Amino acid sequence: MSAHKARRVIDQIRGRSYEETLMILNVMPYQASYPILKMVLNAGANASYTRGSNKTNLIISKAEVNEGTAVKSIAYS
Repeated sequence: MSAHKARRVIDQIRGRSYEETLMILNVMPYQASYPILKMVLNAGANASYTRGSNKTNLIISKAEVNEGTAVKSIAYS
C-alpha cells in the first residue's frame, strides 16, 4: 500500500474522537482503512491499559504516514 493511499484515510480521522474514528473507518471503502483501523484499536487499548484513561475521552491528535525505505534492485545479466 502506498503512502498516498494511506494519507487520504489518515486525513479524514485526524482531530476526531476515538469513537467517531472507529465509525468512519468501518464504512470507508478504501483498502488502507483496515490496517489503520487495527492501529487505532491497538492505540486505544494501549492508552486505556497504560494510562487508565477511558476510550470515550480519547482524541486522535496526531497521525502521519511516511514513505518507507526504497529498495534498489540490481539486475545481473
